[in-house]
Amino acid sequence: MTQTLAYTQELTIAMPVSNLDASLKWYTEKLGFELLYKLDEMGWAELKTSVPGVNMGLSQVENHKPGGPTPTFGVEDIKVGRAALEAQAVKFDGETIVIEGMVALATFFDPDGNSLMLFEGLNESA
Repeated sequence: MTQTLAYTQELTIAMPVSNLDASLKWYTEKLGFELLYKLDEMGWAELKTSVPGVNMGLSQVENHKPGGPTPTFGVEDIKVGRAALEAQAVKFDGETIVIEGMVALATFFDPDGNSLMLFEGLNESA
């Protein structure tokens, strides 16, 4: 008999960074995340996002190479969210992509080149 995993309502996204302190400053100031704790001896910190049950873990690594999953955060208005980040000199990857009747997507980067994304659902029936 196969057992299934009993998931909780929590998710921590671990993101590799080259400078923990600089990244903590960026994630708190630019994205508004809240520092939960920092373990200097491990090169690890965890931040609370505005999404219930979702935290961002930052792990300092020696040889950082951007890549891997792209955390994608839902926003009420992608134009407003993007403008707020651009006003703080956050770098975006091109224009916002719109798939009519479905979603708008805007990819941006942290100081290490890790990609993150904003999305706004565009349900036509709403």
